[in-house]
Amino acid sequence: MITYAPGDTPLHRLDPRTKLFVQAAVAVAAFAHTTPRGLLLLTAFVLCVCWLAATPVLASLRTYRAFLPFLVAAPAVEGATLGAPWFVPADAVTPALASYRVLLLLLVSTAYIRTTRVRESRAAIQWLLPGRAGVVLGAGVGFVLRFLPLLRDDLASIRSAMDARLGSARPLRERVRLIGLTGLRRVFARADRFALALQARCFAWNPTLPPLTATWRDAPATLVGVALVAWAVA
Repeated sequence: MITYAPGDTPLHRLDPRTKLFVQAAVAVAAFAHTTPRGLLLLTAFVLCVCWLAATPVLASLRTYRAFLPFLVAAPAVEGATLGAPWFVPADAVTPALASYRVLLLLLVSTAYIRTTRVRESRAAIQWLLPGRAGVVLGAGVGFVLRFLPLLRDDLASIRSAMDARLGSARPLRERVRLIGLTGLRRVFARADRFALALQARCFAWNPTLPPLTATWRDAPATLVGVALVAWAVA
């Protein structure tokens, strides 16, 4: 779910700069409107974005299942007390809304990643931030977007291999240690191969990136982003 998926959805046809602007506008609106009513309106917008991008919501949430316990733990810890009544719901409301905002931003980010090629993202970042700093940031974003799915697949294969060898019968601490050590070894091995591949391909600071051209389809999306920013300011 966190890789580019070829398609012909309305979001696939948008300029990556427009999608970045709308994504930033959603973040601004999410942190400006912290009430349940504001987040409910933003939820409807995010679900509409996922629908236009053909991004399944439940599958996207499963992709971030490793982070979801932390989002749930924040309001649980904030509302817990050392004595009676042991849990105060009013204290958990604010962190719960904050966790929900993060969840909405994750869904919007997933829709962006699934509808935007890595090279297009890099070109948009270097357009927004000219000079060597933009090149470094664009290259870093491109590397991360290409590297994370591989690391996730490595961890999944490690867990499958452990289950096939009855690793699930081991104590939890032993399983965590084995998965962590094996995962780190694969990370360093992939990093070495990745560095060698960059050298073999003569990695340069001025690569030929795809041209970015805004079309009439970007006008409504840009107006939506402007409306979100205005809603946040107002």
